[in-house]
Amino acid sequence: MPVSMTFAADLATAPAKADLLPEWNLADLYPAMDSPALAADLEKADALCKSFEDTYKGKLAELLAAPDAGETLGVAVRAYEEIDDLLGRIASYGSLVYAGDTSDPVRAKFYGDIQERLTDVSTHLLFFTLELNRLDDAALEAALAAPALGHYRPWVEDLRRDKPYQLDDKIEQLFHEKSNPSRGAWSRLFDETMSSLRFPVNGQELAIEPTLNLMQDPKEEVRKAAGQALAEVFGKNIRLFTLITNTLAKDKEISDRWRGFTDVAASRHLANRVEPEVVDAMVSAIRASFPRLSHRYYALKARWFGKDALEFWDRNAPLPKVESRDIGWGEARDTVLGAYGTFSPRMADIARTFFDKNWIDAPVRPGKSPGAFAHPTVPSAHPYVLLNYQGKPRDVMTLAHELGHGVHQVLAGRQGALMAPTPLTLAETASVFGEMLTFRRLLAKAETPQARKIMLAQKVEDMINTVVRQTAFYSFERLVHTERRKGELTADQVNGLWMQVQTESLGPAIHLSAGYETFWAYIPHFIHSPFYVYAYAFGDCLVNSLYAVYQKASDGFAERYLDMLAAGGTKHHAELLAPFGLDARDPAFWQTGLTLIDSMITELEQMEAA
Repeated sequence: MPVSMTFAADLATAPAKADLLPEWNLADLYPAMDSPALAADLEKADALCKSFEDTYKGKLAELLAAPDAGETLGVAVRAYEEIDDLLGRIASYGSLVYAGDTSDPVRAKFYGDIQERLTDVSTHLLFFTLELNRLDDAALEAALAAPALGHYRPWVEDLRRDKPYQLDDKIEQLFHEKSNPSRGAWSRLFDETMSSLRFPVNGQELAIEPTLNLMQDPKEEVRKAAGQALAEVFGKNIRLFTLITNTLAKDKEISDRWRGFTDVAASRHLANRVEPEVVDAMVSAIRASFPRLSHRYYALKARWFGKDALEFWDRNAPLPKVESRDIGWGEARDTVLGAYGTFSPRMADIARTFFDKNWIDAPVRPGKSPGAFAHPTVPSAHPYVLLNYQGKPRDVMTLAHELGHGVHQVLAGRQGALMAPTPLTLAETASVFGEMLTFRRLLAKAETPQARKIMLAQKVEDMINTVVRQTAFYSFERLVHTERRKGELTADQVNGLWMQVQTESLGPAIHLSAGYETFWAYIPHFIHSPFYVYAYAFGDCLVNSLYAVYQKASDGFAERYLDMLAAGGTKHHAELLAPFGLDARDPAFWQTGLTLIDSMITELEQMEAA
């Protein structure tokens, strides 16, 4: 039975009726797209970049030879950091304005113009990191003894890790100048296309977020209608998404080849400051766990539904015979802040600022970027969070997730523009930990076995989505990028690779019926950040291990945890985890997180048998 028009409309707007959903105030960056302040900063950025180039280009080796090399170079790096912060402020504003409505041609032009302008002015800065990496190792190490330069040691050491993959200045300039009209343009085409798609559900034309949301509806006919609508529209547009994927994969292959990266994911591992063997160990452990995690859980869920197998649109369905309700924004806010506050009042205070100062954009709007994110902007400002809040329990967890990022970004901001950014693997730790705190608070308040069962099942599904599904995504990307090196891929080939990894990861209790083969097309990480996805699995397993430590010895844990977040990008994952007695390089490390998921499934099975 198709979904009724009235019901679907009510579903999409119910939380907004109960609570006024907040929209962010970007005035802390700039008052408006045409504001004099923005125009002045664009002119200032242009002047500063040219002046910096005139002052330092071709002179770093000479400065290093001087008696006060450490102090002089420290002044240069600080000036570079101040320019970086200014450019980041402008870029962040352009990006956030565009995310608010990617279908608006005025915003799209503004975003494109900002990107081009920043690409042009930042060309004058390219020489700096290239020259720094050509300096003599011993002389630079001696200069780092000076406090002015020594402050930036983590950034300099990270920079030196990129040295083997650095190209000649002119080639680096070419790559830089072409980034916006090549990779950037294709990414923008993806965003604008996805935001403009409309999915027909019983006479309604819904955007992607409300349509995906319907696949969590209690009514099977609603979920089926949404799943089939997604399949229909993705199928009609699959040639375009295949072209985008082929183009970006080839673009990456060219860059990797010129820089000397042999493995398709090597550049991501380098950016994440994580050893390839650590990622390989994690992926191997997770893939080996598919039968005892996802296969086993979905078989259990199918039995709850009285079926041998669930259709793909039922995978995230709420449990049968369980009443569901929309969760208002006020309740979601109080739930997350309460969970954060129980763990650390300081953590809750930081998160509360996002609500009090309108740093969150929550409503679903036509043209708005789908999904959710926390944008760090720059240390001289503050982060912003984007949601598409529709009142589902998973939306509450998404709020907890993104606020985890936000708290992390606020704490790390003190490290400055160059050292605040955190590798993705550790960035996802903060967000997943926020989810875990929220889940544990809700679970402790469960008043009946049925309530506990619902919460456990939902958490298991979220963890499977994070660990199993994201690992399958990573495997899919590896296959796509590896096969693309042999030649352009057809839509059928990409679809086939998708079905291969989905069948392996989800198992026989999920029926992947016709149409599902195109569902790879809407995953934005494949487009914007190749191989980003394994960071979610890394973060989830890491959080499970951290939480196990917390449960055994909570005294002082919150302080150590917040110190870890405040370190930003100044420490390697091994150094950050050492105070907790954890080491991600130990193959056994990953079993702790997987065993926790296993134990939750076991508890659910025991409830069924009782």
